[in-house]
Amino acid sequence: MGTKVKKVMLVFGTRPEAIKMCPLVNELKRRKGISTTVCVTGQHREMLDQVLEVFDVEPDYDLCIMQPKQTLFDITTNVLENIKNVLTEEKPDVVLVHGDTSTTFVSALACFYLQIPLGHVEAGLRTYNIYSPYPEEFNRQAVSLISKYNFAPTEKAKQNLLAEKRNADDIYVTGNTAIDALKTTVAQDYSHPLLDWAKGSRLILLTAHRRENLGKPLENIFSAIKKIVEEFDDIKVIYPIHMNPVIRETANRIFKETDRISIVDPFDVLDFHNVMARAYMVLTDSGGIQEEAPSLGKPVLVLRDTTERPEGVEAGTLKLVGTDKKNLYNEFKTLLTDEKAYHAMSIAANPYGDGLASKRIADILEGIG
Repeated sequence: MGTKVKKVMLVFGTRPEAIKMCPLVNELKRRKGISTTVCVTGQHREMLDQVLEVFDVEPDYDLCIMQPKQTLFDITTNVLENIKNVLTEEKPDVVLVHGDTSTTFVSALACFYLQIPLGHVEAGLRTYNIYSPYPEEFNRQAVSLISKYNFAPTEKAKQNLLAEKRNADDIYVTGNTAIDALKTTVAQDYSHPLLDWAKGSRLILLTAHRRENLGKPLENIFSAIKKIVEEFDDIKVIYPIHMNPVIRETANRIFKETDRISIVDPFDVLDFHNVMARAYMVLTDSGGIQEEAPSLGKPVLVLRDTTERPEGVEAGTLKLVGTDKKNLYNEFKTLLTDEKAYHAMSIAANPYGDGLASKRIADILEGIG
């Protein structure tokens, strides 16, 4: 590029991306030598807007692509058609995308077509099974083919990129911006009616929404949790449920008449992080929560057969339990009955960083010549 980076554009479209990109937006906006522009695709709508509000981020462009029952085809074509004009008008020196969403993949593709240098935040995560998670694993591998600046959250992510013959000089280990976000959201004086409801109980936070878990896997997960709740009278479960009607129908059918499982609409990021900070443990098939919960000292049972975050498994903060009903029941029960096993997971060191990832990425962008 010849001169130092002056114009940086960040593109994101879902709630998880926004949680991890907004701290970086605000860090970049503090840098006098960088002009920062934000483009959101609106791949998620309400949930995205809630995060923007919490972090006080005002997008410069909003593609507003979300539509009812949107498919991967809809997202892909709508982002590609709409982002071209934004990129050609702004002419950024670098475009930053995050992780592995359809917004990320398509924005990267648009940058490739226009030959705009791409920076990939949270680069190098891998399962090496392109259908697990789907479509995320394909998305992140494809983005790595295009990306010029790779901001890897961990050393293991860097090693994945090196094994794929990415240029070592273009890879930077920064930590994960998810940890940065918790500094803004988690509060000492937080209160919520659901926490009042759970008082005196061990609170379990559940999230389950992945495409590959729809159907029998989800039924297995819910059945195992219901069995545990029926056996342990000091357990209460909060399940902020995905908007997907298939997930809602399954949850309502299996959890009906279980008064210690509270199914609620999705939390905004402030509520979610603060409830998680006060939970006993977390059961999830989400990606970002595998990074956030350990930094809050919460053991995580991962409701998947693979994870692109093996550092957490190796550190002992995460346990892969899959979706087999018997296995999930046994692992869940162990953490409820074995104090030593619970303690070991709750004090394990978080491998995902120290909350300074956004600062490191901004420093690197400032220094690029």
